[in-house]
Amino acid sequence: MTHDIERKRLLILRILRDAGQPMGARLIARRMAEHGAPLSERMVRYHLGLTDERGLTELAGQRDGRTITKRGIEEIGSARVRDKLSLAISRIETLAFRTTFDPKRKRGLVPVNISLIARGKFRRAADAMLSAFDAGLCVSGLVAVAKAGERLGETVVPEGKVGLATVCSIVINGVLLKSGIPMDSKFGGIVQISRHEPLRFVELIHYSGSSLDPSEAFIRARMTSVRDVIDEGEGRILGNFREIPALSKGLAERIVRDTRAAGIDGVLAIGKVSEPVCEVPVDLNKVGMILAGGLNPVCCAQEAGIDVENLAMSALVEFGALRPFRTAVAGRPD
Repeated sequence: MTHDIERKRLLILRILRDAGQPMGARLIARRMAEHGAPLSERMVRYHLGLTDERGLTELAGQRDGRTITKRGIEEIGSARVRDKLSLAISRIETLAFRTTFDPKRKRGLVPVNISLIARGKFRRAADAMLSAFDAGLCVSGLVAVAKAGERLGETVVPEGKVGLATVCSIVINGVLLKSGIPMDSKFGGIVQISRHEPLRFVELIHYSGSSLDPSEAFIRARMTSVRDVIDEGEGRILGNFREIPALSKGLAERIVRDTRAAGIDGVLAIGKVSEPVCEVPVDLNKVGMILAGGLNPVCCAQEAGIDVENLAMSALVEFGALRPFRTAVAGRPD
């Protein structure tokens, strides 16, 4: 009981943090239901009263709702290990379930990563990322760009920053799930590319044991060489390993063709039944899939010495709001 109460309290704090603006109990209750933790408005108000007493939240006005305090943000960061454990896999499953993208109709919600770049460095970062989009080292060449104060999903871009939303590989999970194909997300890692083809994973982090998205960790550690892959066909990029049931292989391949035609790809390889793919063993009666990391273009900016704050697997946006990278960045601030 105590653990369940604390879990819901932390979720309320995370919702307020991600919103970036005051929220009332009704909207918080709606967000909690979307995260698989339904709570009535009355109970949300009860929990908010407790977080107010502890200085974790505060009233922004009787009609404006609550905002999270600095102490509340610190509380999220110091949450118990057991509350953080498996957070990455939980986010994948939640975003996959909430994905509504229909590749044939070219509409619906798609999961995205959000990257925040200093306004004065955005133009240089965009120039660095362009070649990765042109080379197809991404999940999609479609993005969304927002200036300070604007929203990308539920995230408000902070002052002095430009926000970039890139399509996340979880879109494949979501589209397959809606077609009745379960996808087992195993790990994210670094894929060695040789002669423009994926060769093997050289580093990996299992989703089930990490509270941080593996892509964020690898980017911070500067372990990629996406620019080398573009220029020479040799290097290291972000990738993800998934498994699907063997019987669904044919249907999955048809769906992947449909998503590719709609402007979303990111599938680097689909293996054979029960056989290793990129030197990764595959379970019996399963098929392995290697997906490109949606943040590969952002790696180019990081490799060029431009600091980027990444919020991987962080939001959902309407497919219709996305634009080709060149179009989206045209006219944006230097």
